[in-house]
Amino acid sequence: MEDKVLGLHHITAIAGNAQRNLDFYTKVLGLRLVKKTVNFDDPSTFHFYFGDQKGTPGSILTFFPWEGIQHGYNGTGMATSIGYAVPKDSLGFWAERFKRFNVKQEEVIEKFGEPCLIFTDPDGLKLELVVPAEVDKREPWVTREVNASVATRVFHHVTLTLRNATPTATIVTDVMGYWLIKQEGNVYRFKTNNSDNASVIDIIEAPNLARGLGAAGTNHHVAFRVKDETVLMNYREKIEGKGLHITPKIDREYFFSLYFREPGGALFELATNNPGFTVDEPLNELGTNLKLPKQYEAMRKEIEKVLPAIA
Repeated sequence: MEDKVLGLHHITAIAGNAQRNLDFYTKVLGLRLVKKTVNFDDPSTFHFYFGDQKGTPGSILTFFPWEGIQHGYNGTGMATSIGYAVPKDSLGFWAERFKRFNVKQEEVIEKFGEPCLIFTDPDGLKLELVVPAEVDKREPWVTREVNASVATRVFHHVTLTLRNATPTATIVTDVMGYWLIKQEGNVYRFKTNNSDNASVIDIIEAPNLARGLGAAGTNHHVAFRVKDETVLMNYREKIEGKGLHITPKIDREYFFSLYFREPGGALFELATNNPGFTVDEPLNELGTNLKLPKQYEAMRKEIEKVLPAIA
């Protein structure tokens, strides 16, 4: 199992304002700010990592909050929704909480037999809270208002919207080790047996839908988890063997990565478990300090001056 894709590692999205983004995910949704750093390619922009108590791979939602960026919209060729697992009987709490904070939400529905509450963040990013058939017993991050009986656990699923599901499904199954387990209309559910959580990919096939626009309120890429660099590079060979362009190994400080576009156009990443988020600050201090990639440390004063002010 350890030489396989182990489910989701993280998902990265785009926001339009750093403070608003930080407030929503920590104060409303009750996630932990696991890491406060900067965009590797644009150090004038924050890169926030939100997750559970330990920053567990599979719980990490990250954002590039580009100040004032235009709003994007969902369409084909991208990830279009993110699902979190939550405990049984917690959706009523969340519906009331979202009402109190004026969060746009829909009525609870069932998807593949599981209760689901769909809502959007302040930029319009589509999210879902799902009560999974298999209970996630991990210890969550809790706040004064969001206790363990209702708090989010790790991801339940990510949804891709594509014009043609078949080429992507081939990569997901033949290379990444997922299985098609269910279908509802034009939605196909894939699952890996190599992880007991963050293990589901839904693919919506929408041949007549226009392509999406990547900007505020949309997902930038989806990262899948592997054990270490040896497994990572083995997958590089497999993906390259399928005729897809894939990057060299990139050091992202908290994991090592490869990036490629799957046949439907969505940006995929493979990311390692190692070295993890405690490599540069202890567990009890995660997210409290501005951590810079090594190449930017000498520019700390200049970077701190141009980053947006946050509280």
